[in-house]
Amino acid sequence: MIPAETTAEIRRLHYAEHWKIGTIATGLGLSWDTVRLALSSDRFGRPRALRPWSTDPWVDFIRQTLERYPRLRATRIWQMLRERGFTGEVRAVRRAVARLRPAVRPAFLRLSVMPGEQAQVDWAHFGTVRVGRAERRLSCFVMVLSYSRALYLEFTLDQTLSSFLAAHVRAFSDLGVARTLLYDNLRTAVLDRRGDAVHLHPRLLELASHYHFQPRFCAVGRGNEKGRVERAIQYVRHSFFAARPFANVADLNRQALLWRDEVAHRRPWPGGDQILVEEAFRQERDRLLSLPEHPACTDHVVTLRSQKTPYVRFDLNDYSIPPEAVGRELTLVASGTSVRILSGGAEIARHARSWDRHERVEDPAHVAELLRQRRKAGGKTRVDALLTSVPSAEALLEAAVSRGESDRLQADKLVRLVSDYGSELVERAVAEALTRGTPNAASVTFLLQKLARSSKRRPPLPVSISSRPELIHLAVPPRDAGSYDTLHSPGKRDDD
Repeated sequence: MIPAETTAEIRRLHYAEHWKIGTIATGLGLSWDTVRLALSSDRFGRPRALRPWSTDPWVDFIRQTLERYPRLRATRIWQMLRERGFTGEVRAVRRAVARLRPAVRPAFLRLSVMPGEQAQVDWAHFGTVRVGRAERRLSCFVMVLSYSRALYLEFTLDQTLSSFLAAHVRAFSDLGVARTLLYDNLRTAVLDRRGDAVHLHPRLLELASHYHFQPRFCAVGRGNEKGRVERAIQYVRHSFFAARPFANVADLNRQALLWRDEVAHRRPWPGGDQILVEEAFRQERDRLLSLPEHPACTDHVVTLRSQKTPYVRFDLNDYSIPPEAVGRELTLVASGTSVRILSGGAEIARHARSWDRHERVEDPAHVAELLRQRRKAGGKTRVDALLTSVPSAEALLEAAVSRGESDRLQADKLVRLVSDYGSELVERAVAEALTRGTPNAASVTFLLQKLARSSKRRPPLPVSISSRPELIHLAVPPRDAGSYDTLHSPGKRDDD
């Protein structure tokens, strides 16, 4: 017998929303017969008999067979019925078996945990967020103290081992350290598992040694062993995260801890005694392990080498280094907020970590030093002459270096433009190219042509002397123009 509220909802979905019987049964978790009964019991004020099923005469046989063999397939029962005279289709037998098969549900003992004895840890996925041009998966690290149900939650943009360990350290600082931490078979923590033998990641063992807790793992396929953190994740998903706007991950974490303190920890404690979770947590806090003197280091460390450009790549982003470090073996140390580059133990560069993709993160001092070294190596070069006549070209050359292009190639093009158009027009064109955000020689050439057209100045004709390279050093002495006039003066014969 279903409640009157469910009956009303079934009739609303069928008659007002025009849902089919199967759709209503699936949506409400009911059998088709129950939905039919709810629709027919009060239809037009008169009860209506259910349509007979072809399997009705065989219901007792099906029920008795399923009591002896609960997992017997419906196709086998259909074959047994056909041998006994049943002429219906297998689909009808499947419906009857689904209705009559006894539900086999395992029973679980309710585990009692002493204060400070255990905490449960897990990751959870919460969709994706966009960071610049990149789309990152949003994850949530959740730790729950099994006795008091006090929890710590932190949203991250990845599930790497370094983020996993760093979230542990912040959770320990916030809640405290339980004697045992219970995990599922996380790929970030378990390298290999065969039966009960678990091969842990060495860095997780280092963390356990530093904070003096024992890591334990659920049996394979037995997620119910960490039901407290599973229920906490569902609580976070529906009570906190659903329909919640946030500006970025930092803002989301700030809201999460505020919700934890004002809502989650002020709910009734499941252990009874009519107290709140925050009161049970105060009782448990004294039983937790004390924190070590220094927090554990959880940064991601990797050895790498810059090839030709003064950049190193990490997580699909490029970070600048001093030009003299190009080609050396370097150490990159990354946390959730910063990226440090070390050479022989000494820090040579530090940047804010970017969670975008294919971004170039630069220190202006590194770019300026690269330009200085190139000019020093060439002495008084064409670049110096260019900057003397076109001062704004320095910003254009710096932009070329930041894009990984050759500043000398750009400078050579600008020098040729100065010889064709003059330094004044080139200065105007370079300034306009910088304003438009197109700092390159091609853009300057286009703008110069535009300026020449507006001033009705004929553009220069290109002259190629590639077949006679010796002519580049040819010098022609100037002549008095009057001598040419005498050639066409009256009284002079052509042969003179």
